[in-house]
Amino acid sequence: MFDWYVFGSFVGYLMIMLAIGFVFSKRQESLGDYYLGGRKMNKWVVALSAQASDMSGWLLMGLPGAIYIGGFTEAWIGIGLLIGTYLNWKIVAGRLRLYSQACGDAITIPDFISNRFRDKTGLSRIVAAVIILVFFTFYTASGFVSAAKLFTSTFGVPETLSFCSITMSGYQLCLWVAALVVISYTLLGGYMAVCWTDFIQGLLMFIAIVLVPAIVVCSAGGFSATVNALNEANPYLQSLFTNATTKNAMGFIGLASCMAWGLGYFGMPHILVRFMSIDSAEKIKGSRRIAMTWVVISLAAATAIGLVSHLYLKQNNLSLADVGGDPEKIFMIMINGIFNGSFIFRIFAGILLSSIMAAIMSTADSQLLVSASSFSNDLYKVVFRKKASNRELILVSRLAVGAVALMALFMAMDTTSDFFKVVMKMVSFAWAGFGAAFGPLILLGLFWRRTTLAGAIAGMVAGASTCFVWKFLLASNAALVQKYPIFELYELAPGFAVALFATVLFSLLSKKPDAAILEEFDRVSRLGRAAE
Repeated sequence: MFDWYVFGSFVGYLMIMLAIGFVFSKRQESLGDYYLGGRKMNKWVVALSAQASDMSGWLLMGLPGAIYIGGFTEAWIGIGLLIGTYLNWKIVAGRLRLYSQACGDAITIPDFISNRFRDKTGLSRIVAAVIILVFFTFYTASGFVSAAKLFTSTFGVPETLSFCSITMSGYQLCLWVAALVVISYTLLGGYMAVCWTDFIQGLLMFIAIVLVPAIVVCSAGGFSATVNALNEANPYLQSLFTNATTKNAMGFIGLASCMAWGLGYFGMPHILVRFMSIDSAEKIKGSRRIAMTWVVISLAAATAIGLVSHLYLKQNNLSLADVGGDPEKIFMIMINGIFNGSFIFRIFAGILLSSIMAAIMSTADSQLLVSASSFSNDLYKVVFRKKASNRELILVSRLAVGAVALMALFMAMDTTSDFFKVVMKMVSFAWAGFGAAFGPLILLGLFWRRTTLAGAIAGMVAGASTCFVWKFLLASNAALVQKYPIFELYELAPGFAVALFATVLFSLLSKKPDAAILEEFDRVSRLGRAAE
């Protein structure tokens, strides 16, 4: 039976997001406003927007699903992310805010790379923009898959639907609906709409992810009773070093793969632009504290959801097969079960389920905006129309939003592929690609005077290429992996290492940076020390 109360909550939430987009569509006066909010964003909005756009549907679907299957061993991913988040805010945020403004008031990551190394050829912009478009298409597809799973699970959408002799699957319809909403308010409001909606969505995600496991723990008799019950259900669920399903001990490669996730933060364009948009570098410290509080509690709560879901299913005499067999839907199942009854409960369930949509949208909108800015500002303007006006570039950006979303949709519609139908797999690959391609370059570009344009281009190409080769040629070869277990390592680790080596090597082999570049680097370094 269709649940109109939950549906009404969803519609109300989505209307609020669209209204915010409409309001901010009236406040764009320049490309800087559309892409960076005019560098006027306050510390609260930057903090929650950065973290909400970071975690995506992975936080409420991917991580709980992985914890449900593997137990506490999968929490090492969260630990790696926690360390990476802190280091990114501590080391990169303030320096990038200062440097991006000092070198030609850069408004995108490719813009910053080109200006930092005085690239007159435009090659670094093109390489960076292509990498962003490729990996964000994978990332955005993961968001659409998450949304489709949410809609089909929540509303019981039939497997097949027919409209005027046109037949499509319920899953495909849900993909189109999710894409339409995200595209609409991204097109309308640009960066400020994305940031303010992410701020609201970050708060909603936080409430939902803390409330649901707390209710299950209380119903189990408290924290101690929950721990004991989990031990009875499976003594390996709470082990940091033994997989709960396979009962195999976690080896060095598994641990290194989980911890390597933290390296990805240094290269995430949709997170880095948040640092560039804050109104002053001095506000970074306060923003960092807000962000870290949100991250610590949210990751802990997501981990708790994956663990206590075993108790929830047991309390209700259910198995995973009884509720669809997809562990990435476990959070939705718990919400629908806990808040089942009166219309008040169902409305509240709709609000909490909207938090999953919030997680998906807060990342997808950021990815689409960064992809669009890279295409218009770093490809279209450099290659096709060097004298394009701001109005023309904003129009091209909006067209690019639609184009990237369509490509992501076609990927997400491939339900026959194990890769494209699992949120965790798509997110992990996109995360690796960005971390490897941009992470070493951002760190060296901000803190090593000797970094050159040749090193920057070599590092980006080497990092992105290594991820593709490692993932689809080496790690996918079962015979090779069995012979050489090192290829089970998460592709981000080798990609980051190869990119770091290539950037340093080609920088040392090429001509030293010009005096103007070195003087700018030293000036930013002095400002950075003063801001700290």
